[in-house]
Amino acid sequence: MLVEGVLDRDTLGELRNVTDGLVAGARNTTEHTAVLDLDPAHTRREPRVRRIKHPFFAHPFYRALAAHAGVMAVLEPLIGKHIRLRTGGKINLKSPGDGAAVEWHQDWAFYPHTNQSVLAVGILLDDMDADNGPLMVLPGSHTGEIYDHHSEGAFCGAIDVKRAGLDMECARAIHGPAGAITVHHARLVHGSAINLSDRSRRILFYVYAAADAWPLAGVDDLDEFDGMLMQGEPTLQPRLEVVPVRMPLPRAPNQGSIYENQRTLRNRYFS
Repeated sequence: MLVEGVLDRDTLGELRNVTDGLVAGARNTTEHTAVLDLDPAHTRREPRVRRIKHPFFAHPFYRALAAHAGVMAVLEPLIGKHIRLRTGGKINLKSPGDGAAVEWHQDWAFYPHTNQSVLAVGILLDDMDADNGPLMVLPGSHTGEIYDHHSEGAFCGAIDVKRAGLDMECARAIHGPAGAITVHHARLVHGSAINLSDRSRRILFYVYAAADAWPLAGVDDLDEFDGMLMQGEPTLQPRLEVVPVRMPLPRAPNQGSIYENQRTLRNRYFS
């Protein structure tokens, strides 16, 4: 689902400015950091970042944006008025010319919950079209199975589409203007190709869950967990549904981001 005009021009401008500031900080490093996942083409002279990790904790602006009234208005009819942010989010930045692909996957494979009121929201920093590596989805796949995201005996965060027998002819690309948001279910199969244009394609992703959807991997810190509530009241009573689950274990041998996780996938779809 795409909803246009959620961010006004000033908010969009501030989002871009704050993001540019974090990327500029990559000039000071040649290694991945707790915040920055570097593009293989990164240099100090020409900093390239493929992901900003947990932006919610990296700058106060992202914290405020996570509870944006326009986003809450879209989510409330879908998962209710008690809404929790699952983690600190991420910003995927596809640089012009070679922005990395994200192989087909289901978010649910990374973080199954006690019920499926779990949605990902993508906030577009740039116009997204056919040329700059748009978000691609497999319609209806959120009602099907949870596919195997393992390779060589360990979790890799990606689906071998040939082995899974997925018909990718049905896949659709999502196009939209900067300031719009995308919303997709955690079980939806999705991915994105390389950015082959001369323009950037940046998306800030937040994952939201109903307050009574608890992660099956457990909660380490209840105060921190409840502190991620964006709207409504917390609860100590998880709502249980019969949902398909494959645990993301053993852990991927390459940690840091989905790009690192997916390195062990042998039969890549995007090239």
